[in-house]
Amino acid sequence: MKELRSYAVVTGAYWSFMLTDGALRMLVLLYFHELGYSPVTLAFLFLFYEFFGIITNLFGGWLAYRFGLKSTLVWGLAIQPLALIGLTFMNPDWAPAVAIPFVMAIQALSGIAKDLTKMSSKTAVKFLVPADQSSALFKWVAILTGSKNAIKGAGFFVGGFLLQKLGFDHALWALAGIIVLALLSSLFLLPGEIGAAKAKSKLKGLFDQKREIKILSAARVFLFGARDIWFVVAIPVFLTASFGWNFTEVGTFMAFWVIGYGAVQAFAPAIMKHFTHGHAPGGKSALVISLLLTGIMTLIAVLFARNIATHIVIVGGLLLFGAVFALNSSVHSFLVLDYADGEKAAVNVGFYYMANAMGRLIGTLFSGLLFQWGGVLWALTGSAIFLGLTSCITAFLPKGKSA
Repeated sequence: MKELRSYAVVTGAYWSFMLTDGALRMLVLLYFHELGYSPVTLAFLFLFYEFFGIITNLFGGWLAYRFGLKSTLVWGLAIQPLALIGLTFMNPDWAPAVAIPFVMAIQALSGIAKDLTKMSSKTAVKFLVPADQSSALFKWVAILTGSKNAIKGAGFFVGGFLLQKLGFDHALWALAGIIVLALLSSLFLLPGEIGAAKAKSKLKGLFDQKREIKILSAARVFLFGARDIWFVVAIPVFLTASFGWNFTEVGTFMAFWVIGYGAVQAFAPAIMKHFTHGHAPGGKSALVISLLLTGIMTLIAVLFARNIATHIVIVGGLLLFGAVFALNSSVHSFLVLDYADGEKAAVNVGFYYMANAMGRLIGTLFSGLLFQWGGVLWALTGSAIFLGLTSCITAFLPKGKSA
């Protein structure tokens, strides 16, 4: 019962954070696009968010190992309201030379908060499930991750809606209030010992990872880079500029994509058991899904290049991509916890999500650059290339008992 209550509190905190995270991303993207910022500049607004995510995951895992997961979760939830409220001080009349560094610095705070919260929440599941129950671990991770992405998807809609109805500043204040409630519940309802190690680790152990963790982390770099190449800047700006969609419509599509992605993640164990004969997935499962994902993105790019049913290819193709991507991401999220070493799980997961953040950083930068250089086609092509690299790296994972 105690474990179930802790799981509920962690999940609720993660949901609250991801709602505001999705909303903030849409607010910043659409607001600064409206102010006339170029695709490359929009990408730069998110670079510190991703860069500090890399640093946070690396050292956050070590901090959680030393001080417990409750501490790092609370720190993450405490920083996010400061970032949201800080962004309200941005003046749209500021010159870009002032506005861009200011927003990048605020986004850095939000990136630190997001990855502290994410690493803490996902690692906590490892300590709430018995060590010998891999299938149960896959199920609990899938539910947490899937529901989180559904909530983040709702955040995209909320961000576009609030921007249109309340304006930039009032929307940020509303989001800050949501996070404060999650902070208070986590502070008073979670036990302090979750994930706290008996022996204290030294910093030099941060890169001392198992071979499986290193391979999975390298694959994760290109997997999430492939998603963000089209997701962060290219597609939202393309939908506004080429399809003529308004803020709420763009936010709704992005929300629907992430909600559907989250729903598939939540049901991933039920879907995967038909292909793994009831076992938890292994390296071969990850490879097969990665190859399928590569084929889908390649087909989307080819059809778009030939101007075949453009609206259907972009909207329908990316929804199909999202479903398969969700399965791939779910298997990865399970494997990192399955490979993780007992009390050192927070360090393993922090290293892994450092790679995840690195992929998002690279994908964010290329999203702006490729879209500005060659439009959405270049972004889709770059995504297909990254997915091919993901498949090559994934082939080196141990096949696992479900292979």
